[in-house]
Amino acid sequence: MAPRVGVVQFPGSNCELDVVEAVRLLGGDAEILWHGDATVAGVDAVVVPGGFAHGDYLRPGAIARFSAVMGAVSEFAAAGGAVVGICNGFQVLTEAGLLPGALQKNRGLKFLCTTVELRVESVESVLTSEAVHGAVLRVPINHFEGNYTCSPETLAELQDQDQVVLRYVQNPNGSVDDIAGITNAGRNVVGLMPHPERASSALLGSEDGLPLLRSLLATAGAPA
Repeated sequence: MAPRVGVVQFPGSNCELDVVEAVRLLGGDAEILWHGDATVAGVDAVVVPGGFAHGDYLRPGAIARFSAVMGAVSEFAAAGGAVVGICNGFQVLTEAGLLPGALQKNRGLKFLCTTVELRVESVESVLTSEAVHGAVLRVPINHFEGNYTCSPETLAELQDQDQVVLRYVQNPNGSVDDIAGITNAGRNVVGLMPHPERASSALLGSEDGLPLLRSLLATAGAPA
């Protein structure tokens, strides 16, 4: 049976259907999870996609983290379920306390919409288990507040515990330690600013997001 991936939809999300399409392209079963429903509907993995949830008022993700579905996502993650936040979804996960640190405005205060190179720094996470350590992937970014920041103590912990899963080869936004993606201590929650779903087909210009999405599906389909 194909693994079921639930993709959360908030008012203002704009990447949920891209994720659904990419998951289905790889043979997974994807469905939309409505932000107002306090359930993840028995899925095998959850993706919190990119966009501008609730218009990014206050701070990106600050309102979305109070949505009914996020309580269910938090419970799912606490039970070991695979959760991935992409771009705005990464911001939501930090606001919800599922990942440490925060995302602030890009260095230079410029919106960035381009393709960057990412280096796989760890294969010990739900999003990188099928990737190759040290591989360089070309994946798009599309954000204004993608500058990852955290305390020196948190950064030391992320480094010591191998929780930095992706780094920018050339830092586009000022993120501390060139961080593009991190995982939690349990390795089952990952946040990243780049969009692997937008690098899932040669028609989109790159298939370099596929190892990341395959990793998520492999984890979701693994026996409990």
